[in-house]
Amino acid sequence: MQSPLLVKKAKTIGVIDKECVRMNKFKKFFYSQKAAPYVFVLPFLLSLAFFWVYPLCSTITMSFQDITPTGTNWVGLANFQKLLKDTVFHTAILNSFEYMLLTLVLLIPFPMLFAVLMDSRLVKAKGFWKACLYVPALTSVVISGTLFRLMFSEYTTGQMNVITAALGLGTYKWLKMKATGLGALLVVACWRWTGVNMLYFISGLKGIDTAMYEAADIDGANAWQKFRYVTIPLLKPTTIYVLTISVYAGLAMFMESYMLWAGPDSPNNIGMTIVGYLYNRGIRKNQLGYGSAVGIVLLVIALAINVVQLVLNGTFKKEED
Repeated sequence: MQSPLLVKKAKTIGVIDKECVRMNKFKKFFYSQKAAPYVFVLPFLLSLAFFWVYPLCSTITMSFQDITPTGTNWVGLANFQKLLKDTVFHTAILNSFEYMLLTLVLLIPFPMLFAVLMDSRLVKAKGFWKACLYVPALTSVVISGTLFRLMFSEYTTGQMNVITAALGLGTYKWLKMKATGLGALLVVACWRWTGVNMLYFISGLKGIDTAMYEAADIDGANAWQKFRYVTIPLLKPTTIYVLTISVYAGLAMFMESYMLWAGPDSPNNIGMTIVGYLYNRGIRKNQLGYGSAVGIVLLVIALAINVVQLVLNGTFKKEED
């Protein structure tokens, strides 16, 4: 008869062998070339599903409901029909569109020009200037918004009123007038995002072959002609990317307006944006169903504009062989 000790050892060895086989199969799966891409993509897919797909589906469902602390009622398209007659929502859309269009005018050509200057030999201490332009993006929007609110204060001690008074132009209630209020928002936007967009364009410039500029020099092109016929066309992918994110950022702007007017409310709704209106109705007034409908409209508008501009820019066209 075999001793109990030998039997126990044999069983232990058998268990170890089985574990080794399992570990080998596990390693073969995760080290295989077929499985590796899915393993690396899995965390992104899980985060996308949890933080974007699920909330989006929930928001779409909530937009067809009337949600109260006591219960939820299905109301169909009533929230969207109410939006069509909501004049404050119309004002918010108009304000967001004006802000978006003006930021596109300011935050694409000027950062592109700054990037070209930074990439040329005309500017010294390039690292210093890049840092100066990028630091505002690292500043908290709460801090920057508060500083600009004080700068555009209606009191005589506000920096803008100090400047205008010194020039003999008097003082103004900057944040209580439509034109100057929008101008203040644009100043904040340019201060924060010019450096970021400039870095995007600098990255695009690094991908342009210097042989293109050498060929242009041989042909006798001047600086403007090289910028127009070489730089701008070859920066098109970067420009499309900056345009796409700027459209969304312009329509989804909220914190800048919130901090400038110290809250979601502003005189005559001159600072009301789509997201600000969503916050007002969905969070402050606890109308989550109506707020969800506002969010869905914002998503549809942003997607529609970006799809149109991507189609017009030829992003979806197949490259010719």
